[in-house]
Amino acid sequence: MELASLGATADSDPYVSFEAWTRQRKIVSIGSNAGAEPLPFQEWHHFKEAFAPEVVARAVRESHRPVTTCLDPFGGSGTTALASQFLGISPTTIEVNPYLADLIQAKLRAYNPDLLAQDFRRILAITSRKAGDVRRLGKLPATFIESARIERWVFNSTVARRIACHLEAIDTLPNVQHRRLFRVLLGGMLVAVSNVVINGKGRRYRRGWEERRTVPEMVDMLFKQRCQAAITEIHEHRYRRHRGHTVLRGDCLRKLSKAPPSDLAVFSPPYPNSFDYTDVYNVELWMLGYLNNADSNQKLRKSTLCSHVQLKREYLPAPAGSLRLARALGKLQRERDNLWSPWIPDMIGHYFHDMCKVLGRVGNRLTPRGEVWAVVGDSRYAGVQIPVARILADYAPMLGYQVINIEPFRSMRASAQQGGQHQLAESLLVLRKAG
Repeated sequence: MELASLGATADSDPYVSFEAWTRQRKIVSIGSNAGAEPLPFQEWHHFKEAFAPEVVARAVRESHRPVTTCLDPFGGSGTTALASQFLGISPTTIEVNPYLADLIQAKLRAYNPDLLAQDFRRILAITSRKAGDVRRLGKLPATFIESARIERWVFNSTVARRIACHLEAIDTLPNVQHRRLFRVLLGGMLVAVSNVVINGKGRRYRRGWEERRTVPEMVDMLFKQRCQAAITEIHEHRYRRHRGHTVLRGDCLRKLSKAPPSDLAVFSPPYPNSFDYTDVYNVELWMLGYLNNADSNQKLRKSTLCSHVQLKREYLPAPAGSLRLARALGKLQRERDNLWSPWIPDMIGHYFHDMCKVLGRVGNRLTPRGEVWAVVGDSRYAGVQIPVARILADYAPMLGYQVINIEPFRSMRASAQQGGQHQLAESLLVLRKAG
């Protein structure tokens, strides 16, 4: 656990309100920032499907009880925690991915912008006179750095040396919080200087990547631009209504018992759509040293919520209590030979096993009449729809909740195997703990 409790700002501080941070922008959907003006801190790392912070403000506004504390067991980009700070609420965040946990921590910390600027200049001075050594990056998968022995690689060798040089410079900083911030900012640009792009299914090589030949100077330019922008955002938004936070690192099923009591939980769990959410951040995890061998990679993947079939594991059966899920699983079993993976029915059952555990343990941390606001998404396999929000609502009473609202707010595109049409509902599920 990493805990920072700086407390609320004094009455005389010039608070930056939630409205000032979001600039009262217009959003297309609460489930996504797509189509809306990007906000400060959001571009430290691009999250295509992060939900809009406006859902946190709405949850606080419509909550049945006053909200002073808020919990997010799936921290992701840190939306819930950051929005909570601007709303004057104490946030607790749990995140299993160590790179994302560092990203969240970097966004939530209070900094002295002048000292940050001094350390930034120190990094620039060091990188201006060093070439960098790829051995600094540790033991990477064979395809990561250009070599005569392989046909394809993620990073050209000259680019990898510049990345290593920046990491060496960052590691000279005496302030651990500054080191974390600058590593996060470097991590957020790694894909941009690579030969790959990232989508929900992982990474693929750019079209024409052989001719693209990213120059090492691009690493220097992007890093400088990103750091200057981040320091400006930190300076402009340094007075938040609440500046304390708690970040718990690890599997939420194990860490929820350590979370302090909360009046509200706002989160978006992984969807049961067979996206490997660890693999999406594979480049950052390896290049920044969070992973250093195959075992560490497997351990991290196994500690995540069961939402995909790319990793072999022992699947646990779905909990009893939802006729809706039982019927869907029955259809999937009959379609098993037509599924792209025969393990999909087992994964779906295990997903709801995990989600019921999550909701039960979140409920244990909620104060009486506290609420859960969860952004969830359906999935579809061989024409069989998995209505996630309604299935979770089936389980809610036995978990000690009252179902307050199920609000579909947009239609997501199905996978190519399912025709690629907008057939999957994304919904807001609101539950209230019994008082």
